Amino acid sequence: MSGLGQLLRVNEISFLLQPLSTIAAAVFIIFLLFKWLCQPSMKQHYSPPSPPKLPIIGNLHQLGLLPHRSLHALAKRYGPLMLLHFGKVPVLVVSSDDAARLIMRSHDSIFANRPKTTPAQKLLYDGKDVALSPEQNEYWRQIKSICVLHLLSNKRVRSFHNVREEETALMIQKIKRLSSSSLPINLSEVLCTLTNDIVCRVSMGRKYSDEEAGRKFMKLLGKIEELLGTFHVGDYVPWLAWVCRFNGLDAVLEKVAKETDEFLERVIEEHENRMIMNNKKATDQTASEGEDQKNIMDVLLWIQKSNMYVKSIDRVSIKAIILDMFGAGTDTTYTLLEWTMTELLRHPDIMKRTQNEVRGIVGDKSDITEEDLDKMHYLNAVIKEILRFHTPIPLLLPRESNQDIKIQGYDIPAGTQVIINYWTIGRDPALWDQPEEFRPERFLNSSLDFHGRDFRFIPFGAGRRGCPGIQFGMRIAELALANLLKKFDWSLPAGVSGEELDMTEAASVTVHKKSPLFAMATPY
Repeated sequence: MSGLGQLLRVNEISFLLQPLSTIAAAVFIIFLLFKWLCQPSMKQHYSPPSPPKLPIIGNLHQLGLLPHRSLHALAKRYGPLMLLHFGKVPVLVVSSDDAARLIMRSHDSIFANRPKTTPAQKLLYDGKDVALSPEQNEYWRQIKSICVLHLLSNKRVRSFHNVREEETALMIQKIKRLSSSSLPINLSEVLCTLTNDIVCRVSMGRKYSDEEAGRKFMKLLGKIEELLGTFHVGDYVPWLAWVCRFNGLDAVLEKVAKETDEFLERVIEEHENRMIMNNKKATDQTASEGEDQKNIMDVLLWIQKSNMYVKSIDRVSIKAIILDMFGAGTDTTYTLLEWTMTELLRHPDIMKRTQNEVRGIVGDKSDITEEDLDKMHYLNAVIKEILRFHTPIPLLLPRESNQDIKIQGYDIPAGTQVIINYWTIGRDPALWDQPEEFRPERFLNSSLDFHGRDFRFIPFGAGRRGCPGIQFGMRIAELALANLLKKFDWSLPAGVSGEELDMTEAASVTVHKKSPLFAMATPY
């Protein structure tokens, strides 16, 4: 074959091979695409549904003055697991019992941390309290153990019964005096004073409401609750932290923290001086009497001096724990009492049925015992219905994930804050019959309780971050209500009907009535 012929033959073969190389390249590209598309699903990130957000502030503009209601409205549109962004911080909003169970039971250890906020750090001693201390350390486990075993055990709660009974009796006497004028009684003020005085005596040994410093402290507690619910822009948009210095929020936080600390320091010094005068230092005698101490401050000082824990609590710890006692024991209990009397006044038939039960069980006795309270099933149902219908803390204290996790098919990264909207769960028509109606009967002949076992009903939270002081607060509420209903007939002031009663909620961590509750009391 000539050279030309050979060249033609090679070109012919080359031409014939070109389609084969093109096909091979195409197959190779398809193979790469197929391999990329078929990567394991765990490498893909699926976020929960999320409403549109604005630059810098994210979804903060959608919270409104009553965040539990704003988040409820958003959840109806975006579902029971919803991802928001507060500035740079991702926030998972949980609005169903199934999702809440996953957070607080199935993956409780992953979501047991508390997010740090500037108001909480400044007002609650940098997280040395029980409620907001980081979960992943020995300190939190030990102070929780102290609360459960030494401060809020069933035995210790029972030991406070004299304080509850004495202060409740004083409240009844006060109402009798006020009722003689035939003028409406500010029941909100009366109930607030009751809970403050009980918690003061239980925590610090005596009431301070008759002193200027004590009255100032009570005002400070209200200010602390208000500030804890305040948005500090630096927590979510760090480069805007200067705004809180400019608008005065940082200065107010410093002032309230300083004044609160000064009062608590004075109380500790009083206790220490009394212990010295009575020869009750950290001796064998003190240790043997530790469990018989009369108030929580004494118990904490005894624990501190006895060094019975590896991570011994210090002076700051004592002040932080005492503040927790007030936060958990005063405003939430007072709010529960206020909403209960409000709904009973709006529903005279339910009021009458509750009174008949209380009066029938107590009879002619002047005092109501704790054994009597255990028999008051309808009163108990009324309280449970208030905890569902007017839960004092509608948004449970926030949690924070400490590792990446998948919840109901969605990827939740570490560092995500979690808000459980119990207000929505308590009004879910899939869980409750006629949820917008006040119906205590739903809890009669029901095993449903508020100890965190059934996630339809978690007003005090659940899991390792559940409230350890449930029994303490409930005993105050039960005794106060039973006495109010036994010893007085109640009605709204003339010209005010139940339908016209102002039910507006106040914006705060604890949601109470915005306007005080006034009522007429007639001794029974």
